[in-house]
Amino acid sequence: MPGADDQLAAEAALLAGSLREAGRLAAAMFGTDVKSWIKGGSSPVSDADIAVNHFLEERLRSFNPDYGWLSEESADDLARLDKPRVWVVDPIDGTRAFLNKRKDWSISVALVEHGVPVLGCVYAPMSDEFYLAERGKGATLNASAINAARGTDLDLTRIAAPQSILDRVAKISGGTAGYPRIGSLALRMCRVANGALDAAFAGGHSRDWDIAAADLIISEAGGAMTELTGENLRYNGPEVAHGILMAAGQSRHRHLLEALSHKPVFNANAPI
Repeated sequence: MPGADDQLAAEAALLAGSLREAGRLAAAMFGTDVKSWIKGGSSPVSDADIAVNHFLEERLRSFNPDYGWLSEESADDLARLDKPRVWVVDPIDGTRAFLNKRKDWSISVALVEHGVPVLGCVYAPMSDEFYLAERGKGATLNASAINAARGTDLDLTRIAAPQSILDRVAKISGGTAGYPRIGSLALRMCRVANGALDAAFAGGHSRDWDIAAADLIISEAGGAMTELTGENLRYNGPEVAHGILMAAGQSRHRHLLEALSHKPVFNANAPI
């Protein structure tokens, strides 16, 4: 009978294969005249989001139908709260970018166990960035091991954040320029994991599906992503929204937490 490690390895293989296929599905719809509409007053959704969501739900839940499901594009079934393991899914993270024919969107999926990610995968098909992490086994980008950047210096050209937060960080570093905006929040955070960014922030509108996979990928790459209080994140709770978040390598993360405690970021309503 397979042990827990064997089962997690099988799930990692299932997740990786499923995201590759989901990426091909989304890429085939990219740049075409897909139908889109607005939900919740301001959030765009498209036929591509729905198609990828349906594909992933069918594929991932076939492995173990008893796992819970939490997705941006599915009605929330609160039965997930009683499940020890839950798939947390954003079928297209960065739908605005996708619809505007920008390439900085991704697909993000995590397997969460008792509130903590144990598998995470973020795939950006148009830039061919495939991030994968399994708890305790490190993180990879396109099958090569990755690590968050070391050090504590603050170079704003290597920090991605909403402008209001970037302005606050600029007062600490004395810089004036920021990293170009990235449409996918998951992809923004993952670029910390492979050292492309020194740090990244999210405004106070992120949800579990935006960040759960990236959280594990960053952690397994030797970084940290937390609230600005330093509190670690928990997932699959009754409330899936989070406050302002920061990701960086461990040393820089500690340095930023200390610096921002003296110059706090007040605008929790900053855009993601």
